[in-house]
Amino acid sequence: MKIVVAKDYEGVSAHAAGIMLEVVRKNPYAVLGLATGTTPLGLYAYMIADHEKKGTSYAHIRTVNLDEYKGLPAAHEQSYAYFMRKNLFDGLDIDPENTNIENGMAADEAAECARYDAILEMLPRDIQLLGLGSNGHIAFNEPGTPFGIGTHVVTLAESTVRDNARLFESIDEVPRKAFTMGIRQIMQAKKILILASGANKADAVYKMARGEVTPDVPASVLQLHPDCILIADRAAAAKL
Repeated sequence: MKIVVAKDYEGVSAHAAGIMLEVVRKNPYAVLGLATGTTPLGLYAYMIADHEKKGTSYAHIRTVNLDEYKGLPAAHEQSYAYFMRKNLFDGLDIDPENTNIENGMAADEAAECARYDAILEMLPRDIQLLGLGSNGHIAFNEPGTPFGIGTHVVTLAESTVRDNARLFESIDEVPRKAFTMGIRQIMQAKKILILASGANKADAVYKMARGEVTPDVPASVLQLHPDCILIADRAAAAKL
């Protein structure tokens, strides 16, 4: 795992943008694995600004997202489908038909997981973007998730619910379940880019990068990936 320590969140976002844009420019048909949450917002802003100023095209780019809340329709303001449209896709020339995310309203969980597994099999990712949960989760793969698992439905840990509550009017509105890409599929990406910002991520960053490789810290599996880059700001990297 390559570790880059940036001064602050702005530095994390700028460095991440450089890596992501290099992938897009080298391969106009690249498959991007994308993430939601507050951490990638700076990166996405850089991507939009670059598209507007330099004309970098996403016309043939395809994307797959990590996860989606179970029970939220794509039009819901807290769904990850809405998040991606608002914070990235609407600012690019990407074809909505080339973007993929789990259907949070799918009635048949097993069928939806199988559908998404098939999409991921057809679209091997050139780069997979990840955020890092304070409990060491990646996507919604909570502590204890087997490394070999594919797309599945997870009951969110209380720490994850608390972390995400800031985005809802109350904690009671945070969905308790989600569809998520599995760890096995995350590890199949050619390159992995994981971002971490803030002192509240320092313990998770240390366990991920320097601790034992264990399902108790799902992100620790990234130590085994041949091309993984961690970009953390000074606060998140303080215990390294």
